[in-house]
Amino acid sequence: MNRNKRGFRDPTPVGSNLNHKRPTVISIVAITKNGIRIAKSIRSNWPDAEIYVPRKHYESSDDIQWFEEPTSQIMERLFKTSGALICIFSLGAVIRLIAPFISNKKYDPAVVVIDDKANFVISALSGHLGGANSLATELSTFFEGSKAVITTAADVNQTIAVDILGRDLGWTIDGYDTVTPVSACMVNEMPIGLYQDSGERNWLSTKSLPRNVRPLLGLDDLKSTEFRAGLVITDRILRDKEISSKSVIYRPKSLVVGIGMHLDTSKETIESAILQSFKENCLSFKSIRNLATIENKAEARGLLDFSRLYQIPIEAFNDDQLSRIHVPNPSELVGRFQGTKSVAEAAALLSSSGDLVVPKLKFPPDLTLSVARMEFK
Repeated sequence: MNRNKRGFRDPTPVGSNLNHKRPTVISIVAITKNGIRIAKSIRSNWPDAEIYVPRKHYESSDDIQWFEEPTSQIMERLFKTSGALICIFSLGAVIRLIAPFISNKKYDPAVVVIDDKANFVISALSGHLGGANSLATELSTFFEGSKAVITTAADVNQTIAVDILGRDLGWTIDGYDTVTPVSACMVNEMPIGLYQDSGERNWLSTKSLPRNVRPLLGLDDLKSTEFRAGLVITDRILRDKEISSKSVIYRPKSLVVGIGMHLDTSKETIESAILQSFKENCLSFKSIRNLATIENKAEARGLLDFSRLYQIPIEAFNDDQLSRIHVPNPSELVGRFQGTKSVAEAAALLSSSGDLVVPKLKFPPDLTLSVARMEFK
């Protein structure tokens, strides 16, 4: 496993179009001589981008994919395999070519269309979730006098883009059914309540709240008929359907799961314990930032398998680090074998720099677990 700058053992990465960063697979299709020049200019800025051109325009260039099949076929293949598809030909032609393959904005690639003179760079599909808006904006800076064309209402009105709020912080949305109606309330300036009880607070410092969005001190305030919709940022499970039915619920990465275990503890045991404890304590599994344990257990097969399965990194500490942490439930027995009287609670507290929300739980035959919530300023 690789270690990131915090020392986490990162699970094997899995690609996703929901990533807020520039897509890792960028495909450029050009069908004219001018288009080829534009494509090469883009790749001079993005060296990993791949250029596809009909063979009839063949020139001595080893770094271009010359295709002989109909453009419709190459477009189908690239639409299904690319994170971003940049088309240097007319918008109408692009629409006709990709229309049969458009399925869901959560999974469709970003599609950007550039005219043959690079006067306009148009965000055509997956503007927010796929990142086409940001790609178009960046691409337009490559050409003098070029203009990015963005048509999504949130961007035009300079208000909150509901479907990507907090994505740069790693937040996820808990169900997309309410995104469209809440987005409509946002751009139509209807009253929206904002409630946050966990996660980063600094997102507010980077943007001003629209005048129709009002911060709330209590979640129940969203029940007021004054508010047509809600934005809820929490790692807790909401049981109130009246609130959840009209709100977009964001899951910040705010929880750390501390784990004490044996080297032969299975993935299934770890999975069952975490799911059970989160359900009983009304916590969202999606808000797990990382697992935390003692160093001599960080490479245990079951823990690594769980980490890879759910893409949750592991942070490990030595017994000296853990023994310095004051915990509510120390164990003399654990102290004799591990050199520290606590693993699960101490690791969770040390990794989170926050407070315990689930004290140590025991799961037979050999697993202890606790959960801490990070404290964000």
